[in-house]
Amino acid sequence: MRASNICSISCYSPTMTLGFQPSLLDACDIRLGSLAGLRRITLSRGAWVDLLPSWVAGADELFTSLVQDIPWRAERREMYDHTVDVPRLLHMYGVGADLPHPVLAEARDALSRHYAPELGEPFVTAGCCYYRDGHDSVAWHGDRIGRARSHDTMVAIVSLGSPRKLLLRPKGGSVEHSFAVGHGDLLVMGGSCQRTWEHAVPKTSRPTGPRISVQFRPVNVF
Repeated sequence: MRASNICSISCYSPTMTLGFQPSLLDACDIRLGSLAGLRRITLSRGAWVDLLPSWVAGADELFTSLVQDIPWRAERREMYDHTVDVPRLLHMYGVGADLPHPVLAEARDALSRHYAPELGEPFVTAGCCYYRDGHDSVAWHGDRIGRARSHDTMVAIVSLGSPRKLLLRPKGGSVEHSFAVGHGDLLVMGGSCQRTWEHAVPKTSRPTGPRISVQFRPVNVF
């Protein structure tokens, strides 16, 4: 029996009581760096990942702002014969929606310009996930709803807050890559990555602070 995609949603009002530890190297002025330092890692089956540490300067200040300004939602989803809590908070900014901070709009536009020769279209949506502590997670998956089921595409992730491991494995295989992303790091999954590979943010028993993931996608990619 397959899990249902049906979910219920409730509003959530976060408070700043979590153990977030800002980076001592982070600047207060929120701004983007250059994309010239992107490093590409070639995967199998036509997939690849681009990495750029600390793309967002002032990332910890941006994190604090987004915790308060994004209307986070807690979801519950039917899974087999049970209704379970989705282990993270969520919000989606669709096509044409105003983003909660100007630097996110700048990031979306900068990524659209940089990847235009490969992607051929702009990033237009911004999905936001709030991992409050090590108990929050996302299971193995690929963003294969919509056009990504049959076409190469890209998902660009800006990570803010405390670093968490993002794992990558070939579809049905074992873990081959682990990236600890946070404090303004950029990770872009491209080529066939959503179809032929899977990614996850696993739970951890180690003490860890909160993290926000902002995922920029083209139209009709989920």
